[in-house]
Amino acid sequence: MKAGIVGLPNVGKSTLFNCLSNAKAQSANFPFCTIEPNVGVVNVPDLRLQKLAKLVKPQKVIPATVEIVDIAGLVKGASKGEGLGNQFLANIRETDAIIHVLRCFDDENISHVDGSVDPKRDKETIDIELQLKDLETIENRLNKVGRSARSGNKDSIKENNILMQIRETLQQSKNVRIMDINEKDRIEYVQPLQLITDKPVLYVCNVDEASASQGNNYVEIVKEFANSEKTKFLFLAVNIEADINELESFEERLLFLEDLGLKEAGASKLIRSAYNLLNRQTYFTAGEKEVRAWTIPVGASAPEAAGVIHTDFESGFIKAEVISFSDYIQYGSEIKVKEAGKIRVEGKEYLVKDGDVIHFRFNV
Repeated sequence: MKAGIVGLPNVGKSTLFNCLSNAKAQSANFPFCTIEPNVGVVNVPDLRLQKLAKLVKPQKVIPATVEIVDIAGLVKGASKGEGLGNQFLANIRETDAIIHVLRCFDDENISHVDGSVDPKRDKETIDIELQLKDLETIENRLNKVGRSARSGNKDSIKENNILMQIRETLQQSKNVRIMDINEKDRIEYVQPLQLITDKPVLYVCNVDEASASQGNNYVEIVKEFANSEKTKFLFLAVNIEADINELESFEERLLFLEDLGLKEAGASKLIRSAYNLLNRQTYFTAGEKEVRAWTIPVGASAPEAAGVIHTDFESGFIKAEVISFSDYIQYGSEIKVKEAGKIRVEGKEYLVKDGDVIHFRFNV
């Protein structure tokens, strides 16, 4: 489960990465400071996990995680190998979702590769390069499928038609993710291509301190095109997040946020947003040894959720004993939940809900 941070050079990607991860990426005021992709495993903030831990008092508490990759900045011509283009595009293809950082602040001391601040232009610069790379992938696939389609193969004809639709979309400077393709065809024909513009995206507006709580005119521009694409956006002040990251105690961080009129660090909101962007949800296991958050796709069945712990749990699945998070908190312990008759026994068809606390029964 991997999300890649992308954007033009010098928009704050590496500084943001530093705020999200214990791994420290190099950061400076010049393009291509990040040459190799930096990778950090980031804990997903979840108050539910803390509440369960207070009740159970386990030996260990293990949160869910997201892998964040800081990818080298992109410039015009990247699809043709300009700058670090080929490397950038190869790295981003390996991610599951994109966190697109856009500069939304004015500062004459920090250079911009195009000489001025314009988040819509910057977004389109990267979009065009990604679209051109996807177009190259589609053309190569069409050359292979076309021969079979011309011979009358029904599957190839169907794939060829879908590829033609995708090509037309890309040629119109639109992203594949906005296309209305049914789920079956998307899984069978589109996903294997690993198209970059088919990946879900979260736009992150990097604002100045004065705009940290309310945003600014640049953010409104991002909001407009994000809404038109039916995707998500958020804004945060990356430099403030870096300052918060340097404070040692939780209490100091809270006071700092209060002074700025903020309820929580933007980095926490970003991590949760990335987690949701990847279409993931959390269930918990709770016992004396550990309270743990497990990551599963939305819509996963009970056996599939069990398989995240161990493949034997899925193959030998018998049943799941399920407690809703709200019931666990209300009654205060598993024993009291059981006494109240609130433990449900679910079978193979059960679709796990976000926040379920589960014990699996299995036979190997």
